[in-house]
Parts: sequence; C-alpha cells; structure tokens
Amino acid sequence: MLTAEEKYRLLLQVSEAASSQIEIAAVLEAVVEGLEPAIHVKALAVTTIEDDTLVPHAVYIRGVERRQGDSFADIIARWMSLSGAEMPPKPHGSLPLAGTGTEYVGRTGRAWICEDLTQGVRFPEDARLLAAGVRSYVRVPLKVRDRQIGSLAFSRGEPGPFPPQEVDVFEALALPVAAAVANAQAFEEIARLSSQLQAENLALRQEIDERSMFEEIIGSSPALRETLVLVDKVAGTDTTVLITGETGTGKELVARAIHRRSKRSHRALVAVNCAALPASLIASELFGHEKGAFTGALQRRVGRFELAAGGSIFLDEVGELPPEVQASLLRVLQEGTFERVGGSQPITTDARVIAATNRDLAEAAAAGTFRSDLFYRLNVFPIAMPPLRQRREDIPILVEYFAARYAARLGKRFQSIEKSSMDRILAYSWPGNVRELQNVIERAAILSEGDVLRVDEPLLGSMGVPASPAVTPLPDSLRDTERRQIEDALAQTAGRVSGAKGAAAILGIPSTTLESRIKRLGIDKYRFRSAP
Repeated sequence: MLTAEEKYRLLLQVSEAASSQIEIAAVLEAVVEGLEPAIHVKALAVTTIEDDTLVPHAVYIRGVERRQGDSFADIIARWMSLSGAEMPPKPHGSLPLAGTGTEYVGRTGRAWICEDLTQGVRFPEDARLLAAGVRSYVRVPLKVRDRQIGSLAFSRGEPGPFPPQEVDVFEALALPVAAAVANAQAFEEIARLSSQLQAENLALRQEIDERSMFEEIIGSSPALRETLVLVDKVAGTDTTVLITGETGTGKELVARAIHRRSKRSHRALVAVNCAALPASLIASELFGHEKGAFTGALQRRVGRFELAAGGSIFLDEVGELPPEVQASLLRVLQEGTFERVGGSQPITTDARVIAATNRDLAEAAAAGTFRSDLFYRLNVFPIAMPPLRQRREDIPILVEYFAARYAARLGKRFQSIEKSSMDRILAYSWPGNVRELQNVIERAAILSEGDVLRVDEPLLGSMGVPASPAVTPLPDSLRDTERRQIEDALAQTAGRVSGAKGAAAILGIPSTTLESRIKRLGIDKYRFRSAP
C-alpha cells in the first residue's frame, strides 16, 4: 500500500504530467506506472460527456505500446491482438449518458466498485469492458468546478477486491486527471475553431476572388433576364436550388448571387466541387470525420456542412456524387442531420443547399445512375443558366467588360475592338460559354498592341456554327451595340437609372457604371422620361 509520502509524490508526478502533456494517454501512463508496484492497475480509461452522450476519450493499457496519434480504437485493437481475444463490438462508439456508470458516479458523487464482471453487468459500459478482458474495475467521476466532464475507470484483468485505501487514491488522482482532460478539450476546441476559421477564410477568399472577376452577372438578354427573375424570387427563401447549365455558363456565379441576396449573406458560402474530390474522401470532406475513423485520421475534422452553419453550401457537379454519399446527402435534405465518418452521433445542420450540374439528372435518375428521391429533393426550385449561344446579344458587353478588366491588370487601355474581331466573336458558337469567352479575351488582351483589341482566329478553339440568319442582326460596332442596349433599358424605365426598377438593374451593372457609360456615349437620359 502507498504511504502518505508516496501518495503525495504520485499526485505531484501526475499533476506535473497533466500540466505538461496535451495528450491524455501520456497522463494516464504516468498514473498507471506511478501506482506500481504498490497498487496494480492493468488499464486506465477516460470517458467524456458530449451532448448527453458518452464518448471514449483515451486509454492506456500496461504492456501495450503507445504510439503518437493513436486513437482509442487503435489501442484496444492492439491489445485484443496481443491477448488473442476477439474485438468487442464498437469499442470506440458512443453511448447515451442516461443509465450508464459514468452518469451514476457523477450523480452520486461516489466511486463504483465492481469486483467481478463475470458475475453480471450493471451498466451499458460493462459489456464492452468484459469483452475487452476486464474482470474488475473502479470508476470515479471526473469533475471540473463541480461540473462533471466524464469518468475515469481503473481496470484489472482478474477479479478481486479493491481496499478502501486504494479507492481513496483513485479518487484523489481523478482531480489532476480531470484538469488534464479539461485542458485537452479546450486545446482541441481551439484547434477546431482555428481550423474552422481557416476554412471560412479560404471560402471567403475564394468568394472575393470570384467577385473580383464577376462583380455582376453581365448582360440584359431575354434569356438571362428570365434567369435573374428566378434568382430574385428564390434568394430570400431557404429553399433548395438546383442550377443547371452547360460548363462555363456561370452556375457558381448564380449560386453566389442567390447567397448574397439572402438573409444568410453575413456568413460564408462554402463551395465544394464534387467532381474534383476522390470518391474515397468526399464523405469526409462534406461531413467531417472522427479521430481514428480511418488510417491517417489523426484528429477530428469538421466537414463543409458544419462550416456552412448559418450560411449556404454550394455543391457543384452534384451529379458526380457516389451512391453512398448520395444517401447521406438525401438524409441532410430530409432530416437536416448527418454523422461524421466514424461517428454515430447525429449532427444538426441548417445550411442552405444550392446545387449545380451540367448533367441531365432527370435522365440519370431514370437510368438508375442517380437516386431519383435525391433528384426530387434537389429539384425543388430549378434554375437553368442559358448557354452563351442563346444570349448572343450579351456578347459585345461581355467583351467590353472582360477587355476592361484585363486591360487594367496589364496596364493597357483599349479604345475599341477591331470590327473583324467582333464579327469573328459573334460568329463563333462558344461551346465553352462565358468562361471560354473570358479566356479568349484575356489572351487577346495580352497579345494586342496599341489601343485596339484584336482577336485573331487562332485564339478560338475552332470556328463554331455561325449565328442563325433568323436572329436579329447585331450592330456593326461595339459602341452602337452598347448604345442600343442602354437606350432600350432607359426606355423601359422611363429614364430612371438607379433603384430596383432602374436601367442599371436591368443591365446588371452598378448605377455609377451606367451613369459613366451614358455620359461617355452622349446619351440624353432625360428624353426617355416622357416615355410610357
């Protein structure tokens, strides 16, 4: 038995370990090894309380090598392998707190002593302990400032009594161990919040990068106006939106427009490209994972749905999700809950889902390659983004927009675009849509000399199908095209420039920009004020 001096020395040793070690298993090792040979303990385990649920937190087993980054399940598996026993069911899974030994010692404030587990189990944790080779144990509460944070179990591999003096030592050791557990939890929470902040900052930087290229959705064609009307109608709701359209049409831009006009705009829009992630990692990326969930999962990681709490999540190329992840996403849309990979505790999410695809999901659902129930959940409010060939009247203003952006970056100033270049641009079919147009203008801006922008034929991937003769011919010059678009918008608004019903809103540009263009083109906006 420990003398008073030995007990004091042990408590001091454990307190020092608790204050210097972040890893709880190292603190448990100091306790177990410090008790020998006066008090034999085979294993020591910490169970913590999280949201009225028990979570195995850390374990040290005498004789089992402790490795950096080990999870609770890793150590149990190594012990069972050494002992030749079968792995108990879900040794690292969580349990409801009610009715457990941890709840009992916390409520009574007394240690629970089990001298022979083979005589019968009293608490839900006992079955796991028995399967793991434990035959007797003492469980004591872990408390910090009178608040229970979990329990500490001293275990042996053989049945037998625990003298009161030993139980007194166990209860005394619970104090520094509880402090170590609380410090470790605080450190983990700080690390989690830091990781979340970094991820949110990354999402915000991505959004800023996108907005720096696309301050507005440029154009005023009838096809684009129909899309923007739908954006305005759905933005203020929490309805799930499915954006469809060809590659390069600006589906992510529409998603960001919906988010910026919503009541969630104070939080980040978290974007995920489902096609860019390996199938084996996408569940972890979306929903997060628990420590030890798979090889390499050295710590808990929050997923994109948790990062999007209070905001929106944009699932680009949602049609590329593997079947098992489709099922998890369906649960999110139906119940608003999910589980981290390797976890069993449901997590609630209020993130708004905005999805996009360039596939025909209705056809994929009919063919059985995409879940039909998930398709119907996503397709609550569909928005189709028109391809550029269906909004040719927007091409000149898009050309001017991109030319101005890249000219500013390159320190150039273009006064006009070569007529033959504009003819070539208008005749091209643009299979890559706005993104392809943007790339072509960027290359042209780099190559063009002087104040005239030139787009040579080699810059276009291949000449597409010329514009149909049935389409109303566009004006010969960019200046005339821009004038006509602005005058049409002013005629619709009786000369009003700003406001929700002004010409700037119709054209999708800031009112200050429109005022500048009106002045540059010499348009008399007041003559439209008598228009009906």
